Amino acid sequence: QVPLVESGGGLVQAGGSLRLSCAASGRTFTNLAMAWFRQAPGKEREFVSAIRWLAGQTYYGDSTKGRFTISRDNAKNTMYLQMDSLEPEDTAVYYCALKARQNHYYYHDYEAYHYWGQGTQVTVSS
Repeated sequence: QVPLVESGGGLVQAGGSLRLSCAASGRTFTNLAMAWFRQAPGKEREFVSAIRWLAGQTYYGDSTKGRFTISRDNAKNTMYLQMDSLEPEDTAVYYCALKARQNHYYYHDYEAYHYWGQGTQVTVSS
């Protein structure tokens, strides 16, 4: 198991910003990529963003492109999501995920990831 601990969620007004963090800890593991997904009540899990751990290449979902920025600190095994220009539609539980082995799934597929955090609530008021 690779514990993933998210932090940084909260309540913010529309147009505001939040920064989420996800720290991976525990035993030695392979980290190929990490990602953020979100799930709003009554909706399916949605891909937000992903980052390849060594190369740093980033991927974004259509609804967050241009407003959210993913980054990572290799030394700390920590991933970040800077969320700007937040909208009420961004309200959801945000989950971080880690890909530990190669597979045939794309970075936006939740099946690509092997470990998940417990989630952090982000609420954007209008």
